[in-house]
Amino acid sequence: MIQSSTPRLVGTLLLVLVWATSLAAQPDAAVTGQPDARATDTQPADDLWQFDDDEDVETWGTLLRDQALDLTLFVAFAALALVSFFRKSVRLKYVTLVAAVVYLGFTKSMLISVVDVNRLATWNLPVFRYSLAWYLFAGFTVVSTVLWGRLYCGRVCAFGALTQLMDSVVPARWRVELPVWLEQRAALVKYGLLAATLFYFVVTADIAVYRYVEPFWMFTRQATTGLWIGLAVLLVATVFVRNLYCRFLCPVGAALGLLSKLTVFRIKRWSECNTCKICEKKCEWGAIRGPEIVMTECVRCDDCERLYLDTAKCPHWIILRRSPATSRPPSPSAG
Repeated sequence: MIQSSTPRLVGTLLLVLVWATSLAAQPDAAVTGQPDARATDTQPADDLWQFDDDEDVETWGTLLRDQALDLTLFVAFAALALVSFFRKSVRLKYVTLVAAVVYLGFTKSMLISVVDVNRLATWNLPVFRYSLAWYLFAGFTVVSTVLWGRLYCGRVCAFGALTQLMDSVVPARWRVELPVWLEQRAALVKYGLLAATLFYFVVTADIAVYRYVEPFWMFTRQATTGLWIGLAVLLVATVFVRNLYCRFLCPVGAALGLLSKLTVFRIKRWSECNTCKICEKKCEWGAIRGPEIVMTECVRCDDCERLYLDTAKCPHWIILRRSPATSRPPSPSAG
């Protein structure tokens, strides 16, 4: 039985040996650069991983199409904000504030945060091609601040817009006017919060603390009970002290205030501004101190600029009317 099976075993071994020799004689596709015939029988030669040839390739065209709606809406909003600013229109200003709350706030939850300040300080920014709307938003904020001052705080920030809308409906008799000395010292608190928050970020790499120094999370409608209680207290306090958070507590306002020291187009002043107190009393942000407009506190709300151009209220124009000998009005001086 064993002897009869031996030829069969030998024949099998010979067949295996011939097959193995033929395989060894074939050129290696990796060496010659030619596709392996065995691979071409089952898959394309240039797609060893069997990816779908019809899969879309990521291009700037596809990236722009995917983000086109966000880019278009923000450009429209920015245009509205600038038109309302240059026209000094009260009506357009409030339209812009409502749009900021609805669009940037509750719809997109897109605000400049102290987290973004930390990102810039550490150069840990979002991937550009996937965050075009954010870069456009941040770029608009920085450029507008350098050109005109804290325009962002005055009519773009959704939370600031909300508190200004509150201020427009709260009866004036409810307001508590802080003494000037207290107001000026309280304005420094936001700079301390900015420094402390950035220091905490650097030491711990924990950005979650931003929720305790910024109420902007309210637009996401996601927070703990304790945070909602804190927000309620802040908004109630804002009823009595106008723009409380923006003036005294906002780290982003502090950062933009420092940047506004570079402002190019400042509010101009008449020579009479050295003695007149009308604009100083009108300013709700504590940004006018005698003849000086403090750019770190000014949010370009337009109030003083409308008074400045009002020929019936501004002493400059009244003095000119009473001095007919004056042939030419004096040029305004930069404030």
